[in-house]
Amino acid sequence: MESPPPSPRKIIHIDMDAFYASVEQRDDPTLRGKAIAVGGGGPRGVVATASYEARVFGVRSAMPGARARRLCPDLIFVTPRFDAYRAVSAQVREIFSRFTDIIQPLSLDEAYLDVTENKAGITSATRVAEEIRRLIREETGLTASAGVSYNKLIAKLASDQNKPDGLCVVRPQEGEAFIAKMPVRRIHGVGPVTARRMQALGIETGADLRARDLLFLQTHFGSSALFYYRAARGEDDRPVHERQERKSVSVEDTFFDDLTEEARLVEEIARIAANLWVRIEKSGGYGRTVVLKIKFADFRIITRSRSFPAPVRSADLLAQSGCALLRAQLPLRMGARLLGLGVHNLEGDGEEGDQLALAL
Repeated sequence: MESPPPSPRKIIHIDMDAFYASVEQRDDPTLRGKAIAVGGGGPRGVVATASYEARVFGVRSAMPGARARRLCPDLIFVTPRFDAYRAVSAQVREIFSRFTDIIQPLSLDEAYLDVTENKAGITSATRVAEEIRRLIREETGLTASAGVSYNKLIAKLASDQNKPDGLCVVRPQEGEAFIAKMPVRRIHGVGPVTARRMQALGIETGADLRARDLLFLQTHFGSSALFYYRAARGEDDRPVHERQERKSVSVEDTFFDDLTEEARLVEEIARIAANLWVRIEKSGGYGRTVVLKIKFADFRIITRSRSFPAPVRSADLLAQSGCALLRAQLPLRMGARLLGLGVHNLEGDGEEGDQLALAL
């Protein structure tokens, strides 16, 4: 006699709302209701998080500070206080631990939780999510949005549906239809360049993606094809990993036009370094080795690295190291279609099924 199929998991993705900006507005009443950006407003500064008042003007995370000021002339830049954000993040994770030990932090402000079996004995994952959001509000004075579903892919998409301070539940029988309506650019795992390639092929939504067979996707997207094929069907069997350890933190960008001029190459590496520093501070992933990645127009990839005796804890040192590694390769043998920068040898805790009825 065959064993019954396993029951679907109950996954919650919690995402704090405009986390850094919300902490600043909570701690400084003069900032409440105002358009603020946490980060640097200078020529090479980058927005780490923008308040919802700033987002109305189009200000977004990872945006250059100068551009953010142009979009919102009254924007107030606030210097990040990562110690304060880490303290609040620890409070939030302690709340998570009251319900489950299967927690996968992605950064200071978001995490996956597997509550298929939870410490409170609550059968409904929706009720667990509601209780977690209530406790976060009561104990930190902040709000969080939650996505509840049967896998990580859909739970993460769902948490963004009703922001801020929202809850979205997607049950197993609803997963495929939920993905079908989703613009492909919003599907986690489809980057901006891939989204534009998909759009050029007439793939705008999850439904369009599902209409393409696996062979078509393999022809155009290579090794990523199976992930896209399954994602379009609402399938994702990745488990929630407890205490996941990062081995590196990196940022890379692909360009439509291959870069050849030194000034533009250095400008892009400086911008990538600023974005990387935001990610490093957010994850706590300080590393001793700075790694440069260059993908050329012929798709050949080279990496170059420099190691330090102690972890890099300065944004300026990170940028200087990246630019030095790049300049050592100039002039390039041909145009660069991708540049990337990362840190390795991290110290500390750097963290980045069957469709059945489920009582979510």
